Amino acid sequence: MARYIGSVCRLCRRENLKMFLKGDRCYSEKCAFDRRGYAPGQHGQRRMRKVSDYGVQLREKQKVKRMYGLLENQFHGLFRRAERQKGVTGTNLLVLLERRMDNVIYRLGFAGSRTQARHLVRHRHFTVNGKKMNIPSYLVRMGDVIEVREKSRNVAVFKDAMGTVVRRGIGSWLELDKEAFRGTMRAFPAREELTMPIQEQLIVELYSK
Repeated sequence: MARYIGSVCRLCRRENLKMFLKGDRCYSEKCAFDRRGYAPGQHGQRRMRKVSDYGVQLREKQKVKRMYGLLENQFHGLFRRAERQKGVTGTNLLVLLERRMDNVIYRLGFAGSRTQARHLVRHRHFTVNGKKMNIPSYLVRMGDVIEVREKSRNVAVFKDAMGTVVRRGIGSWLELDKEAFRGTMRAFPAREELTMPIQEQLIVELYSK
């Protein structure tokens, strides 16, 4: 499968938003966004040009796509699925993004970033309802129990990542048992609980053209 292999710090600078794509490093003085808070490239510091409505919509879509670590086909596929569901399309899209296995692992604090979570899922470190899971795009359902496999619990990365969850906090739709390395999706997140700076209506407008 295709994947982005460039510098993720450039993505934060391009979107002018700290998206915490590198876990602990984003909280340190080494964060490139804090040190160079302007767009990447030789013209990054030039005066900003006026952006069209289409440009604003495109940037919003790119920002959300990069925040969750998806490529265009994956993101577009989730949008079409959200469009077919009942309710508000934009909210449906955000809920589907939050339900992805790699995102839930990140939200529970088992990984310092979504990229790291994706890597851990692919290497079969987790189970869902007692069954091994290695699909980062799996959509976690209400009531699903996610656990770190017993033989993986001594891996240093899990102990290190659990420290970062204190800074991020855990959404009320999730329940974490640190001692048992277990998390449960109690409910789907409500829109007001997703506090990230996202204007999903712009994405809906973009794809509706």
